[in-house]
Amino acid sequence: MVLPNFPDGVLDGDRHLYAVRAYYEDTDLSGIVYHANYLRWFERARSDLLRRLEIDQRAAIESGEGAYALSEVNLKYLRPAKLDDDILIETRCTELKAASCRMRQKAFRGDELLAEAQLRVGFISLEGRPKRQPEKWRAAFARFVNSTEDR
Repeated sequence: MVLPNFPDGVLDGDRHLYAVRAYYEDTDLSGIVYHANYLRWFERARSDLLRRLEIDQRAAIESGEGAYALSEVNLKYLRPAKLDDDILIETRCTELKAASCRMRQKAFRGDELLAEAQLRVGFISLEGRPKRQPEKWRAAFARFVNSTEDR
């Protein structure tokens, strides 16, 4: 038996690429992707980025070390995604601090930019207080961070 690949993104230099498809459940009656689904897709891409950087969120939560949480998001919609569209989510880390990082995410259909988000993600204790990121995790992000964009 041949099993399909699990959803998987790739690191491409200073960006992470993650593919999604717009399914019927993602759309409204007109076949247009419901606006909140971009947030879900962006979250999945960020979670996959952490996996690619060998950051084990689950182990950190289970051990009581902490977790990443979205603290700010500015989302701009430019064009609608539609049923059956193949969407590429691009994620870049634009700033790295002791307890947080800023990211920019974009959703593309081919070369067409559909939506973009600027966000801040903070590392927090399980009680919800800001906390320094583990040094190994900061080092992983440091290799990925870039304040300029090509696209």
